[in-house]
Amino acid sequence: METRIALFQKKEIRKTLHAGEWWFVITDVVAALTDSANATGYFKDMRRRDPALADALKGGGQIATPLALEFPTAGGRQKLTCWHTEGIFRLIQSIPSPKAEPFKRWLAKVGYERVQEIEDPELATKRTRALYRAKGYSEAWIERRMRSIAIRDELTDERKKRGVKEQREYSILTAEISKAAFGLTPSEYAAHKGLKRQNLRDHMTDLELIFSMLGEAATTEIARTTDTQGFAPNQAAAKQGGTVAGNARRELERKSGRKVVSRENYLDAPESAKRLRGSRPD
Repeated sequence: METRIALFQKKEIRKTLHAGEWWFVITDVVAALTDSANATGYFKDMRRRDPALADALKGGGQIATPLALEFPTAGGRQKLTCWHTEGIFRLIQSIPSPKAEPFKRWLAKVGYERVQEIEDPELATKRTRALYRAKGYSEAWIERRMRSIAIRDELTDERKKRGVKEQREYSILTAEISKAAFGLTPSEYAAHKGLKRQNLRDHMTDLELIFSMLGEAATTEIARTTDTQGFAPNQAAAKQGGTVAGNARRELERKSGRKVVSRENYLDAPESAKRLRGSRPD
């Protein structure tokens, strides 16, 4: 199990990766956001003062209940009570300490921005572009990445119309396109680039993004022209669309003598060259 240390207000907060998401030690969060010398006791008082929080901790509502997860400590591995990100946000809302106020204001700002984006979807696009710029991506790469998001959304909308409903089915169809286009499923591709929970496409080169877009755009077109309905026909369309991109990729590799699938990722790129332009031989 992967564990790490996060920092907030110069205080350490232990977290661990469980079931694909980060879970944080509750008492570490309480200690970081309060002046209490006894975070465990403070947390117990919080539950008494806030019945809604106590209900959430017991599984009320739609937030997952806290879990006891193992961490390495000075006394050996011990189980500590953890909550996932959504749960921690709920916990912070119940902390009256002034130290928690900056975080509460940030949560309010995020919520307000989300409402704005629902009313004006273009705002979400602008903010996404700004985030990529802040991370150092080139304008050319950002343009391709935004286009890839639009093509992906179009494919998702088309599948909804054609009887694909479960998240598991979407994952299988995505894997079909990727396998046919690149010879790797998304999880295999991420491992190839040395990624863990990061978004694979945020670490693709220009050519990788282009062939991803081709595979998904081809799948959308095939689904429309053949009027696919249900999971199995859409799975066949995904294979066919991915194969279109795969054939084009292999033809380019044959003529250029260079592999499109690359180990290159944004995490390993030098600060002066975090652009992910093109690809290099593996």
